[in-house]
Amino acid sequence: MSTTSLAPASRRTVIMTLLPIMIMVLVAFLVIGLALPVLPLHVHQDLGYGTFAVGLVTGSQFAASLFSRVWSGNVCDRRGPKYSVMFGLVAASAAGLLYLLSLWFTAHPIIALSVLLAGRAVLGGAESFIITGATVWGLGLVGASNAGKVIAWMGTAMFAAFAAGAPLGIALYSAGGFAAIAAATLIAPLLTLAVVFPLRATPPEHRRRAGILAVARQIWLPGLGAALSSIGFGVILSFASLLFAANGWTPVWLAFTTYAVALVIARLAFGHLPDRLGGAKVALICVLIEVAGLVLMGLAPSTLPAALGAGLVGFGYALVFPGLGVEAVRRAPPESRGLAMGAYTACLDLALGISGPALGLVATEAGLSAVFLVSSLAVLGSAFISLKLMNRDGTRSQQTSEHASPSE
Repeated sequence: MSTTSLAPASRRTVIMTLLPIMIMVLVAFLVIGLALPVLPLHVHQDLGYGTFAVGLVTGSQFAASLFSRVWSGNVCDRRGPKYSVMFGLVAASAAGLLYLLSLWFTAHPIIALSVLLAGRAVLGGAESFIITGATVWGLGLVGASNAGKVIAWMGTAMFAAFAAGAPLGIALYSAGGFAAIAAATLIAPLLTLAVVFPLRATPPEHRRRAGILAVARQIWLPGLGAALSSIGFGVILSFASLLFAANGWTPVWLAFTTYAVALVIARLAFGHLPDRLGGAKVALICVLIEVAGLVLMGLAPSTLPAALGAGLVGFGYALVFPGLGVEAVRRAPPESRGLAMGAYTACLDLALGISGPALGLVATEAGLSAVFLVSSLAVLGSAFISLKLMNRDGTRSQQTSEHASPSE
């Protein structure tokens, strides 16, 4: 399908075109959402490790995703995004098998933790293939002029799965322990393949592709902004449930679910804004909302302010990532769009892979509340990058206008 702008009437059908892929993403990421609030509890309570190990286990998934992004992007460009998604689903099921295997060694926590880390690594690679494939698939169906909507709505499906998965994961964990989470991780991705098989594939573009270094030069600045803003997501993922548990705030999954629900609402209501107003401009405003939420969580005296802060973090981050993603897609060559999206998302993985263990050390030295305040300073850096992108685009537009217009 052409990547030119869709006609106004066609824009109203974009979401219907993307809906089957969104359903697939929803089902696939539900299984990842199950484990998000449970893993810190399992590592801390069942295996007896501290906050650094919690950050290490959480961050290992994103470290693995980082190293698989370029691979998944190349697979999308060469074999097609549908193939990438199916490969990712099989790998996600293998991660569930490793989760089950780790339970055999609970009497030897170091072995159990090592196998669990391996499972998280495999799941990180699977996530990379699934979401990169789904995004490129959506771009192939509705065109790059709708890049903001594609990135936002695929993310909406992903975080809706996280929102539903958090309480469901706690319920499974309460009923059957981590074994129930492991079994669901093994089975659900295989069932999702039934959703994927009937969907129409988009063929890869058979043109000479730009290399990773050439693509990275084009997208590194929005990628850095996405990395910094994603630290807010990482701190919610790794430490929100521990913050609630440490303070006796219940339910412990409330922060993550509030975060995810706010993100979904923001993307459904305002997901069109990056395409209409400009990705960097929308990202700048939303980064400030995200920062305010992190500060509120760090200073929260009770459950309600902490949950409200988590909602602000989710609402703000909701449009930062697709906003800067629009800037990345606009700079990428069409025939290497999978590689560009893989490289862009790898910036998120890099931030989460590093920030998890680093913030775990902050928690050990200064307490859990300090983690959210430190994260707010890091996320604020994304605002300066958004400003730089706006200024660069404004300068380029002015130069183009002056070049096109005859001098007076």
